[in-house]
Amino acid sequence: MPEIATQHHQERLQLLTETLESGALANVRQMLHSLHPAEIAHLLESLPVYERELVWSAISSDHEGDVLTHVSDDVRSALIDEMDTQKLVAATEGLATDDLADILQQLPEAVIQEVLQSMDVQDRHRLETVMSYPEDTAGGLMNTDTVTVRSDVTLEVVMRYLRQRGELPDTTDKLIVVDRNDAYLGVLPLSDLLTQSPTKQVASVMKRDVQALPVNTPVSKITHLFEHRDLISAPVVDEHGKLLGRITIDDVVDEIRDSTEHSMLGMSGLDENEDMFAPVLVSARHRAVWLGLNLLTAFLASWVIGLFETTIDKIVALAVLMPIVASMGGIAGSQTLTLVIRGMAVGQVGFANASRVFTKELGVGFINGVLWAIVVATITGLWFDPQIGMIIAAAIIINMVIAAVAGVMIPLLLKKFGADPALGGSVMLTTVTDVIGFMAFLGLATLMLL
Repeated sequence: MPEIATQHHQERLQLLTETLESGALANVRQMLHSLHPAEIAHLLESLPVYERELVWSAISSDHEGDVLTHVSDDVRSALIDEMDTQKLVAATEGLATDDLADILQQLPEAVIQEVLQSMDVQDRHRLETVMSYPEDTAGGLMNTDTVTVRSDVTLEVVMRYLRQRGELPDTTDKLIVVDRNDAYLGVLPLSDLLTQSPTKQVASVMKRDVQALPVNTPVSKITHLFEHRDLISAPVVDEHGKLLGRITIDDVVDEIRDSTEHSMLGMSGLDENEDMFAPVLVSARHRAVWLGLNLLTAFLASWVIGLFETTIDKIVALAVLMPIVASMGGIAGSQTLTLVIRGMAVGQVGFANASRVFTKELGVGFINGVLWAIVVATITGLWFDPQIGMIIAAAIIINMVIAAVAGVMIPLLLKKFGADPALGGSVMLTTVTDVIGFMAFLGLATLMLL
């Protein structure tokens, strides 16, 4: 399925690019009109800045706000900079409270004030409620647009109320049951509302065992709950049990995607919100810090090599074989590091089971170390000298075992000290495997050959 979606996107992108090159902006508008805002957002992120501005100008004003909620932060910021106050205020109209809270922080102060002034008291209060909580909690993720009912009314009364209301918020699979003080009591699934006798009271049909999410629940826990319980939506309550809003599956999917991109790109020192077609100087500045840090670790590895300069001068074959030791350790360590970071992200790895993960990865590192040490030793013995083959075999085993240890311990230690394992883990691992690999190989060669 992802491959099919990617293929469709590439086909749209190709068609859009050809249409832009032909100068037929009317055809561009027609094409965009048939697409979902999320699909338009994906196309915008795939275009260079000049073409992106052309496409943005062709988007219907009714869709601009929805498109802004789907693009990455960097792209959204660039688009906002091109819009005047009137267009920005118009784009925010009709947005869900949680979506509006996401983009409001990137708007100029004057626009924020005008947006707030254009809202009625109830909507403004809802927005302020969402924005008062951290982004990475249930309060920051929730939408205050909910449908509530009382437990002492019949299902027929509820049906009449829904018909009068006319429409339901998106992704509504259940109604939320509250008392007169808006305290959460349970949920009334729409399936039960439609299939049960209309004369029954809500209290006799409602589900009381569906737990609401405390407003300070971290996003990582929310994604796990939605995954394990197959939730479509979940109510959010304050510390007194009063209903505040609900979280829906579409927002959770966005969080899972962002978390995945963060882990994948963070290991290279990149930001998941970085614009693919950002100006060269901006992208260069973002990446320069991590390149500089990597340079420091490279100098450290070079310093270790310099300690054995005499050995390398006498046995030139060592210089040829050194990269093999470091590379094997680096790859093995990266495999472990990736698995551990992924396990931590989905809640499968933590300090409670760290010892078991450590033991398992240590065994994997040792077995693979012995296996590939035999292969490398055989090739080296035939290529150069059997004794050098034995030395590089021992160095590979040592480095791959240490790589496994580092791959488990580095992300756990970074997490313990409040750092992001995805951002710092890769650089630290490379340093460990390079330094240990060179030290083991050249150190053993010095002891055994000189």
